[in-house]
Amino acid sequence: MGRFFDPAGGGLRVELRSVDGTSFALLRPIAYAAQGYTEPFVVPAHLRTFRTDFATVPWVFTWLVPRSGRFLPAAILHDALVPPGDYEGPEVTRAQADHVFREAMLTLGTGRIRAWLMWSAVTMGTMWTSGRLYWRTVLVGLLAVTTLLGIVATLDLLDVWNVLPWMGERPFGVELFTGAVAAVVIPAALALTWRKFVTAGVITAVALAFLVHVTIVIAALYSLYWIAERVVSGRGPPYGR
Repeated sequence: MGRFFDPAGGGLRVELRSVDGTSFALLRPIAYAAQGYTEPFVVPAHLRTFRTDFATVPWVFTWLVPRSGRFLPAAILHDALVPPGDYEGPEVTRAQADHVFREAMLTLGTGRIRAWLMWSAVTMGTMWTSGRLYWRTVLVGLLAVTTLLGIVATLDLLDVWNVLPWMGERPFGVELFTGAVAAVVIPAALALTWRKFVTAGVITAVALAFLVHVTIVIAALYSLYWIAERVVSGRGPPYGR
């Protein structure tokens, strides 16, 4: 397991200055000694180019993964590693930076489920920013198919639209069980298209299959709030975007 430390001496201290309320500048350097690397990764302070927004989490998922918490130093480190240029230490690819991020979160005591979920999320960012058509296609395809199947399975469970063969006209408890099994097996099979990112694909797809319903509800509620805010205040919401 790696460790965080203050390169100037002493224990880790995170000191930040708000730039615009959503991005922050680092006032005190932080360093991380990762397993498998002979040199530590150091994020210097007072870099004019470096800004962190903590964990980059879409607003609709902040109920599950907040933007800051125990993992904050790891999020700052990842922002410095991706893209490169805002840190001192071993040169790493974006995928390697994602792995360092996951290890760093675990070092800080972040729960394993949350750490692997967040690693899967940044892996999606890595796939998209690669610019390769294949990675973007399988990324969007997996998210779209999993979301669609989740919605259709819910309609089938409620007997609104009986179309899925693994559910059919069966007792509610049986349909609930077969639907849950399918929510694991089918997304996991589709995730094989992610090739070297298959682990992140399985985690992403299975999590989405089980969370798509609450995500849709939260998105709908937030949209209503956003409309109300525009009507009452004449501007967008003060946070969350």
